[in-house]
Amino acid sequence: MTATLVPMANAGPDYGVGVYRDITEWAAGTPGWLQTFGELFTEGGILLFVGVMVVQWWRARKGDDRAMAYALLAPLAVAVVYALSEAIKVWLHEERPCRDIPGVRAIAECPATGDYSFPSNHSVIAASAVGTFLISWRLIGVLLLPVAVLAALSRVYVGVHYLHDVAAGVMLGLLLAPLVLLALRAPGTHLVAALRRKPSLALVLGTSPVLVPPATQHAPYSVTRN
Repeated sequence: MTATLVPMANAGPDYGVGVYRDITEWAAGTPGWLQTFGELFTEGGILLFVGVMVVQWWRARKGDDRAMAYALLAPLAVAVVYALSEAIKVWLHEERPCRDIPGVRAIAECPATGDYSFPSNHSVIAASAVGTFLISWRLIGVLLLPVAVLAALSRVYVGVHYLHDVAAGVMLGLLLAPLVLLALRAPGTHLVAALRRKPSLALVLGTSPVLVPPATQHAPYSVTRN
C-alpha cells in the first residue's frame, strides 16, 4: 500500500507538528502489509472492546446484581465520555493534521471537513472501555490497556490525528469513564435487583443468585444425669 501525498496550504498548529511529521514519514516507509493492518486496526479495533463488553454482559447474567449493573453501565459510561469529547471537538475546532499540514504523507483517507481533530474519539472510546474494565473486570482491563494505547497511537500512524489528540483522548477515557461508572453503581445495582424480579427480563438480565445461609451450628447436646 502506498501512502498518499496530501498537499495543503496551511501550516498547522505550532505544537505537535514536528512529532506528527516524524511519525507519518516513518509510517509512509513501513511495509504495505503493515499500513493495511494499521488502517484495519485503527477502525476495527473498537469492535474488540465492543465484543468484550458483550462477553461481560453475558457472564453477568449468572452474576450478582452489581456485576450486571457494571455490564450495563459500562457502555453508558463510554457514551457519556464520547459525548463530552464531541462537545470539546466542536468547541475547539482543531483542524485535522492531514488537512492542515502541507505535504503530509497520510496512510488513511483524511476525514471530511468539519470532523475535527482534538480529542481523538477513537482513543476516547478505547480508553473509556478499558477504564470501565479496570473497575468491573480488572484482569481484562489490565490485558486490554496496551491494546487501547496501540489503538490510540494507530490514529497518528495512519495520519488522521496529532499525538496530543490521542493522548488527551486516552486521559479523558481512563479518568472519566471509571468515575461515571462508580457514580452510577449504587442506583444501577438497585435498578437491576428490581428488574430481575420480572420474569420477562430474565433472558436479558439473568436472575440474582440465591444466597444460601451458612449452615446452622448446633450446640452440642448436654448430658443430664439422673
